[in-house]
Amino acid sequence: MSTFPADSVGLVTPQRLSFSEPLKLACGKSLEQFELVYETYGQLNASRSNALLICHALSGHHHAAGFHSADERKPGWWDACIGPGKAIDTNRFFVVSLNNLGGCHGSTGPSSINPATGKPYGASFPVLTVEDWVHSQALLADQLGIDTWAAVVGGSLGGMQALQWAISYPQRIRHCLAIATAPKLSAQNIAFNEVARQAIITDPDFHNGDYAAFGVIPKRGLMLARMVGHITYLSDDSMGEKFGRELRTDVLNYDFTSVEFQVESYLRYQGQEFSERFDANTYLLMTKALDYFDPAGAHDGNLAKALEGIQARCMVMSFTTDWRFSPARSRELVDALLAARKQVSYLEIEAAQGHDAFLLPIPRYVQALQAYMNRIEVNA
Repeated sequence: MSTFPADSVGLVTPQRLSFSEPLKLACGKSLEQFELVYETYGQLNASRSNALLICHALSGHHHAAGFHSADERKPGWWDACIGPGKAIDTNRFFVVSLNNLGGCHGSTGPSSINPATGKPYGASFPVLTVEDWVHSQALLADQLGIDTWAAVVGGSLGGMQALQWAISYPQRIRHCLAIATAPKLSAQNIAFNEVARQAIITDPDFHNGDYAAFGVIPKRGLMLARMVGHITYLSDDSMGEKFGRELRTDVLNYDFTSVEFQVESYLRYQGQEFSERFDANTYLLMTKALDYFDPAGAHDGNLAKALEGIQARCMVMSFTTDWRFSPARSRELVDALLAARKQVSYLEIEAAQGHDAFLLPIPRYVQALQAYMNRIEVNA
């Protein structure tokens, strides 16, 4: 008898594909060879028309649903939405979720061994863009025998990838779901990313990105970067509801090193935990990919022009208290899609959780996502 919930995809095993053809990158460099780690849920149908791609956000990875072992306490990061009978129904869809190139969860990235040197890439790993990721994902689709995705779905940085798919490969995607995202970062968002990068780069243990050679990691810098980022993912209301001004004890220490407020303890815990599972160079790469994303940039800032070639039907979703990727940025994308005469649906969801809402099982959000997914034809 299965120990997993009935609506879980259950036990999943990560898979790996190697690519030996050079991948040309936007920065002008190439990766001569690379590997991508991914998971799949559900079954690919005979016509190969029910495949769906999940694109992850900055700190995400391939483990989107199910469990890696029977005693794993926490399922994949989007398990609430992926599984039999769920919003992304694995009885209907063959779901593919990968760890992006440059990641630190199995795909080739800065912490991987460079076959040319026998040492970790470190600082020598090239800077990547969202477009580079999409091209590598297209190669993955080729290897899996998937000519067209029924849908490409992503939140935050994942939403940018979904949009880039619709732009770069218009004939290979039928539906684009861009959730809690934006057509480009605001100056404020770029500023937050720069603060995070400086926290990492100025850590004495960073060693210009080659910290692996010294047997250390820039832990303090990565902790600070995560703390800054985590603040921006939550709304003021959600932080107030979780922590308020509650103290850990009834005593004030009148110093600068004690952890006195609950919110301080929470942020330090998040930073500590993150620094033990994520690579600093990967964090730098991911934030730069965010900063560089701007499809309209190649069209003199005309976003509608940049979207003219899209053939997919688009669904854009935003959350009211998301100030990192505000509803105004989603409406900007919707307006440009309409100006380009594309099929687009838009939903702004009342939610108190801020940017992180896209990861949570908020009833209206999940119901709307499921309603849209149920209308997608999988036998095309």
